Amino acid sequence: MLHGAAYTALGLVGWTYERIDCDGERLPFLVDASPEHRIGYSVTMPGKFAALEHAAEVSERARIVGSANTLVRRGEGWFADCTDIDGVVGALAAFGDLPPSPSAVILGVGGTSRPVLAGLAHLGSTRVVLASRRDNAGPAIACGEQFGLRVASYLLDDSRLLDEIESADVLINTVPEPGVGDLVHLVRRARRLFDVLYDPWPTTAGSVAAAEGTPVVGGDVMLLNQAFGQVELFTGLPAPKSAMATALSEALGR
Repeated sequence: MLHGAAYTALGLVGWTYERIDCDGERLPFLVDASPEHRIGYSVTMPGKFAALEHAAEVSERARIVGSANTLVRRGEGWFADCTDIDGVVGALAAFGDLPPSPSAVILGVGGTSRPVLAGLAHLGSTRVVLASRRDNAGPAIACGEQFGLRVASYLLDDSRLLDEIESADVLINTVPEPGVGDLVHLVRRARRLFDVLYDPWPTTAGSVAAAEGTPVVGGDVMLLNQAFGQVELFTGLPAPKSAMATALSEALGR
């Protein structure tokens, strides 16, 4: 819906955007067999790591994050980028009142946390807190540090985490449902909540924050903003943002 609306708004007759079921293992074979008219791919998990590895050219930010959600044909090879970072920047900007150099606590240290760290660095953040169930934050910490962030980490049951959340400008949830169900006490302490999930909506965290009167931005805003970058990489034209936003709202029924 997003890309189709974009191509229509841009007047690109004959352009299509199709869904292909492909896992990470088969992705290189699919990409290598691409017909000549195929310009690029949006890549979802579990193919983002394979997309990065298979590309002949990789953006610096995708290299640091360690995954790519976009492949674009360049000459005889493929260029990989991570517009998920643009999605994070756009979602955080949607609050409208986030201060410069925002402080943040991120729940979860999986693959999604890394574009979040990159987005925060882009916005001028200097210190970010990661929170995880296990002592496995090392790769995410290394990613944040490469973007120039000072990264602290806590286990989710560490009592000090509550103070960090209360003082942070924004709490960002990357923990999938239903795992966030036992973290609602943390969500209640947030000044603002950005939940990277968007379907179904509202999420557990989003519901709790809204009930507390906490400003909430959902993953649909991230989805929209990452698609802007993909459309521009595919077409070489400015993304028709209003048309794409309308298409997404209609597709999600809100």
